[in-house]
Amino acid sequence: PQLKGIVTKLFCCQGFYLQANPDGSIQGTPEDTSSFTHFNLIPVGLRVVTIQSAKLGHYMAMNAEGLLYSSPHFTAECRFKECVSENYYVLYASALYRQRRSGRSWYLGLDKEGRVMKGNRVKKTKAAAHFVPKLLE
Repeated sequence: PQLKGIVTKLFCCQGFYLQANPDGSIQGTPEDTSSFTHFNLIPVGLRVVTIQSAKLGHYMAMNAEGLLYSSPHFTAECRFKECVSENYYVLYASALYRQRRSGRSWYLGLDKEGRVMKGNRVKKTKAAAHFVPKLLE
């Protein structure tokens, strides 16, 4: 069943919009006109969302190594905790995986070149993890 979500663009404070490409890769792009930057933010729990490409229908997911990928099917790896930081930026943390020893969350993040970072390398205080959802509807 198709769930209804909020159509948005996710702008990272590194200066890029999150983009899901037709080949399944995920990256950042400075172009705000690309239709591949449109995502459905679909609530699937209390402060938990899934991020679905509005154009492709694929879900963003993070695997056990902290790598971000595009999944054609909704799985447990497609769930992200959505939290607002003190500076009002939105952070997306894997709902399934975290650091084993410290319990620190793994965050969705883009580096200064717009490449997706491994979740276990992204700290919640850094600009790489800070997103501003820009509503389209």
